[in-house]
Amino acid sequence: MSRIAIKPIKIPSNVKVTLANGQVKVKGPKGELIQVLHPAINLDINEKDSSVKVLCPSPKKNEKGILGLFYSLISNMVIGVTDGFFKGLEIIGLGFSVKTQGKKLVLQIGFSHPVDMDIPEGIEVEIINQTNPGKLNIKGPDKQVVGQFAANIRRIRPPEPYKGKGIKYVDEQIRRKAGKALSTGA
Repeated sequence: MSRIAIKPIKIPSNVKVTLANGQVKVKGPKGELIQVLHPAINLDINEKDSSVKVLCPSPKKNEKGILGLFYSLISNMVIGVTDGFFKGLEIIGLGFSVKTQGKKLVLQIGFSHPVDMDIPEGIEVEIINQTNPGKLNIKGPDKQVVGQFAANIRRIRPPEPYKGKGIKYVDEQIRRKAGKALSTGA
């Protein structure tokens, strides 16, 4: 049995959780999220205590981990529709820039052409600084979509270890390598 799934998930007053047809829907001020439940998982929605408990009636060995997974997924859904999630990215390099054009993110990151990326539905991109170092925040209610979109942006030009040029997370530490040493040859 998962140790974390023993505790109930507290539901704020402005959030509504419903279960229908094997799907859990969480609706709040920042949007609505839907998650399909595993057949071995049940939810106990308690209106009086405003809490949700994730249950597994007959936990088998492989279903114990699924219990903790769905506890975390539903907990993240509740946090997402109330507060939301964000990832910060920095674009470091001379001449590198970032801007938005409608529902597209346009990156100038040292290639011969600009890189256009479609912004997923429900995701908001906030550009703090356009040029070196470019900074942007990716915000949204779904933790998985926010994290995946940030990873897709970073994957275009990951930071290199010599000068640190590229796209990195705000809190990421880049291990730097020493450049070539000059020899004084005889």
